[in-house]
Amino acid sequence: MDFMPQKKLGFGLMRLPQINPNDAASVDVEQVKKMVDAFLDKGFTYFDTAWMYNGFASESVVKEALTSRYPRESFTLATKLHNEFFNSLEGRDEVFNAQLDKTGAEYFDYYLLHGIEESSLPHYEKFDCFDWLLQKKEAGLVKHVGFSFHDSAELLDKILTKHPQMEFVQLQINYLDWESEWIQSRACYEVATKHNKPVIVMEPIKGGTLANVPADAEKVLEGLDSNLSEASWAIRFVASLPNVMCVLSGMSDLEQMQDNLSYMENFVPLTDAEKDACFEVAAIINKQIAVACTGCHYCTDGCPMRICIPEYFSLYNEDMRDDLEHKGWTINFTNYDKLAEEFGKASECIGCGQCEEMCPQHLPITRLIEEVAAHFER
Repeated sequence: MDFMPQKKLGFGLMRLPQINPNDAASVDVEQVKKMVDAFLDKGFTYFDTAWMYNGFASESVVKEALTSRYPRESFTLATKLHNEFFNSLEGRDEVFNAQLDKTGAEYFDYYLLHGIEESSLPHYEKFDCFDWLLQKKEAGLVKHVGFSFHDSAELLDKILTKHPQMEFVQLQINYLDWESEWIQSRACYEVATKHNKPVIVMEPIKGGTLANVPADAEKVLEGLDSNLSEASWAIRFVASLPNVMCVLSGMSDLEQMQDNLSYMENFVPLTDAEKDACFEVAAIINKQIAVACTGCHYCTDGCPMRICIPEYFSLYNEDMRDDLEHKGWTINFTNYDKLAEEFGKASECIGCGQCEEMCPQHLPITRLIEEVAAHFER
């Protein structure tokens, strides 16, 4: 389709560099400016943000680092409407108008209904959001309309059948989730392709998991090319899929940006042998990972106990590798205690379940957080 970006790498503005690592909204804007400059200098144009990214600061950073510094026609910008932040017909426009103001964008090149799944779809249908989105396009405030999706291939097929005017779909695809029963990366990709809908990929390195693989998996990738980063294989895997129009990478510093640009500027698709090696790495990781958290932080914004769930899961995953739970104390016990000084302990979870409603990975968080508490607070 004619609206596809010329280069497949997109700048995901969800994991921006922070001045205070415990405050998602404390974005290092000066570093983001350097990242934006490097990105555009290499001919990449696609930027992706959303209402609540980086503690609701991401869209404002767009204005500081991008729209106030570059001509509007020199980049493409995507943002989203999330079902948690409106409860009326008027509420849709309140969010949309606030996004135009926060980003300073004048219009959005791509606008998405955010994170559709079985539990949130009725809310979007109740407030007629699909037709509302088409109205925004007709008014010239949005150029291309679509949605991001976290559910089964069967549900995706139903939505695209009912709403054929949607022009693209954003899916979680990576080689670790390719055959996942819950994420269904391959199956969802095939449904989008069947409906002739180009795909934007999110979570290509699964929240950093595929940028820091276990030692035995690392050897597999080094055997292919020791000069390439672990993240490069994950991003090139999804970029090699024929129906993928853009791969979003949530880059957190200039070094990550430079690495991504180094192999995506003149992108070369993976060979069949390289794809097989990625699946070999996936098999190794799947044997070791305890909690398949991507660190998106959707679960934390409304947590009444301020529990830093993704950080605790990350520490827990490290300790669960190689049977570390049977080896006594690790440095992660100290790291856990430091986090607990500022955030709620895992044992303070009240089981309200709001985190599970927000989790795109459909994790049983309340049960898993009990395991974290049992491990670190024993």
